[in-house]
Amino acid sequence: MVAGKTLQHSGAVHAYQLDGNGGITPIGELDIAKSEKTCWLHLDYTLPASARWLNETALVPDSVRRALTGESARPRVTRLGEGTLITLRSINLNLNARPDQLVAVRVFITDKLIISTRRRKVLAIDEILTDLKEGNGPTDSASWLVSIAEALTDHTSEFIDDLHEKIINLEDDLLDQKIPARGELALIRKQLIVLRRYMTPQRDVFSRLSGEKLPWMQDDDRRRMQEIADRLGRGLEDLDASVARTTVLSDEITTLMTDAMNRRTYTMSLLAMVFLPTTFLTGLFGVNLGGIPGGDAPFGFLTFCLMLTVLIGGVAWWLKHSKWL
Repeated sequence: MVAGKTLQHSGAVHAYQLDGNGGITPIGELDIAKSEKTCWLHLDYTLPASARWLNETALVPDSVRRALTGESARPRVTRLGEGTLITLRSINLNLNARPDQLVAVRVFITDKLIISTRRRKVLAIDEILTDLKEGNGPTDSASWLVSIAEALTDHTSEFIDDLHEKIINLEDDLLDQKIPARGELALIRKQLIVLRRYMTPQRDVFSRLSGEKLPWMQDDDRRRMQEIADRLGRGLEDLDASVARTTVLSDEITTLMTDAMNRRTYTMSLLAMVFLPTTFLTGLFGVNLGGIPGGDAPFGFLTFCLMLTVLIGGVAWWLKHSKWL
């Protein structure tokens, strides 16, 4: 028996008890949680009340307290007697935040108690809570964990699909000789690398949970967890393919920019070659010395300009005939 007053003093963002039929019942100060039902506390450990409760409560082992409020980044799973400590990462779907700035959710779970903590909002938690309020949510600790894993994987798969679409659009633009904006490809590659770094151990966490003989997990829950791990594994394979495609894109962008620079340099060299003879003649006839041919002729300047035009045309024809133009 767990006193509802003890749970309520945790300062939890959500404090509910699963009713076993896909719904929830709030835990008030005067309520007593039924021992056969699972209690769920979702805490924001940056709140003073929740941090104080985590440090003082006897519901979690001492080794779990720091882990629930720590800054561990990589997903992991640790068995601690009858409980299990799990750290998972989620796509950041908060407002004014980049999706690749992943948020963490830490869970200490037993057959009758679920304590989850976060610093930034996790959309998967809200989705599970919505299902529970509608009566379509998990019924016990195992199904709650499977539901969270499935929601996190759904968000990850959607983000991977979005990155895949962006890469396809970049490839189409390159086929049309359009170079993407500066930093666009670099951001995509960074997001792919960040996902690859954190989702690989998360896939391993799901695989381990499916293989662990946790007493509160049934075979059907283990099978669903393994399916989630396999789906996330396929997403990781797509990430590897996307990383390779961005490398090809980077090489192609470099080639296009190099070709464009070479064409500009080539054009400027040809222009310099076309005007080189005329520059020589104008420099020669521009000296301030006597005896310049045609200096006293009334049509000398016009004749000189005509000669320069013919000379430019002759040089251009020679470059065209030599297939330089």
